[in-house]
Amino acid sequence: MTQQAAALQTYNNELVKCIEDLCSKREELNHQIKQEEEEKDRLQHDIRVLSEKLSRVNESLAQRLAARSTFDRTIAETEAAYTKILESSQSLLNVLKQEAGNFSKATEPRRKDR
Repeated sequence: MTQQAAALQTYNNELVKCIEDLCSKREELNHQIKQEEEEKDRLQHDIRVLSEKLSRVNESLAQRLAARSTFDRTIAETEAAYTKILESSQSLLNVLKQEAGNFSKATEPRRKDR
């Protein structure tokens, strides 16, 4: 029976060692899980922060795009009005030159026909 007791003691020691190894591996795995959960929490926080920042940037961008559109419309309207002013000025100048020519003809001394 001492051989059986020795064998049983050997099996028991091996079983205890296996259980201790499994517990050790479980603790290591638990440590890795905690690290990954912390990383996950950090990443989720970063995502929230970046999402909020993206939202603010999108709002700002929308406002700036609207302002640029207003500038573009104002510039186009101003350029069109300026073009009309230039055309009117040219027409006025042509009329004025024509009238000045008519005045010159009217004020020239008459030639005596021979």
